[in-house]
Amino acid sequence: MARHLLRRLGQAVLVVLGVVVVSFLIARQVPGDAAIAAEGARASQAQLDEARERLGLDQPLPVQLWHYLQALAQGDLGESLTTQQAVTSDLGRALPASLELVLAAMLLAVVVGIPLGVLAARYRRGPVDTTVRLSSMLMVSAPVFLLALAIQLTFATRLGWFPAAGEYDRALDQTSPLTVYTNLTALDALITGNWPILVSTLHHLVLPAVVLAAYPIGAVAQMTRAALLEESNQDHAEMERAMGFGRLAVLVRFSLRPAIGPVLSLVALVFAYSLVNSFLVEAIFNWPGLGSYTANAIRSVDAPAIAGVTLVIALVYVFLNLVVDLVQTALDPRVRAA
Repeated sequence: MARHLLRRLGQAVLVVLGVVVVSFLIARQVPGDAAIAAEGARASQAQLDEARERLGLDQPLPVQLWHYLQALAQGDLGESLTTQQAVTSDLGRALPASLELVLAAMLLAVVVGIPLGVLAARYRRGPVDTTVRLSSMLMVSAPVFLLALAIQLTFATRLGWFPAAGEYDRALDQTSPLTVYTNLTALDALITGNWPILVSTLHHLVLPAVVLAAYPIGAVAQMTRAALLEESNQDHAEMERAMGFGRLAVLVRFSLRPAIGPVLSLVALVFAYSLVNSFLVEAIFNWPGLGSYTANAIRSVDAPAIAGVTLVIALVYVFLNLVVDLVQTALDPRVRAA
């Protein structure tokens, strides 16, 4: 187990290093002038030259990359050209809001998607299976922006059941100010017992979380169904049915555990995908997070911020895949021997 963990950690480090280099090079190739972004369009040539020297843009690209790696090793992602603050500080404020939204969506994906996949496998080729498969295909195929606008128009604008935008009712800042510990608004409200903001946050969270969960629910349902059907054809499933266990019992009690590995791998990939996909959802529902920060960074040719966001998303991918790999190993020793 220790050797397996070390091997996976080594692979993760190499992947992160590759992403760092690629994201740095891509950020440097974004059209525009970082010096103008830092000094403004009205800056003189002397000011622009001084900015390029301060930012190291006058040095060869390999030298810039080396300095970036040295700073990164110390936890320094550089300074944002637009906010004039450390990128780590900006991400520390923007990332939690996005994570809050994505975590809610993934919770819905697991709670809804896995049971749907079990039902589809249990009633294979029946009306339930057909309904689940068609519904999951629609959820996977639906453009997120179109789904977001439709749900917002229906449940917020016309029916008025949920707020149309925002993270919580900002009027509560005056009556029930929130003490911030983690920048996860719902968690901070729960920790401090700020029930008005907690209720308001959960109320505002419903629509964007449902929109963001549509693709993961469909993908998880399809993967669960496929993995369970594959397991149900194994010898152990035949033996369990011969012992008198019903089809549903075989699926849930005996086949779900070995089949959960591929589902967990998919959840990890979909989590990181949803983190990127949340940018559109955040824009439509005016949810404060990485979406608006990234859009401003790209618009302003803010290379340090662009590289920082790319690195954070890559780290999420690598970390989740590492965790899923270790969980799979613990659940199924066959993975360890592979």
